[in-house]
Amino acid sequence: MRAVAAGMSQAQAARRFDVGLSSVKRYVKQQRAAGHLRPRPIPGRRRAIGAADEAALRAQVAAQPDATLDQHRRAWAAARGTAVSRATMSRALARLGLPRKKSR
Repeated sequence: MRAVAAGMSQAQAARRFDVGLSSVKRYVKQQRAAGHLRPRPIPGRRRAIGAADEAALRAQVAAQPDATLDQHRRAWAAARGTAVSRATMSRALARLGLPRKKSR
């Protein structure tokens, strides 16, 4: 960006720094519009069981270590008032490194 601001053309900057011309154009556009080149937020919805809820989920699993995914889902909905899918519960447990295997 400093090279472009100093007068180098966008095409020359792309060749000089071995990046695509479209990337240089996108950076220039973002610099002009936002005044910075910080990364933009990742698109998509927020997690249903986010980082703030991890302690509660760990406590729930510790209290019911042999519960199935569906039992954990029902307990989560009863305690937090938020229904989640089996896939969401499975991903949340995996992120925390909690096994789905049950004790004998």
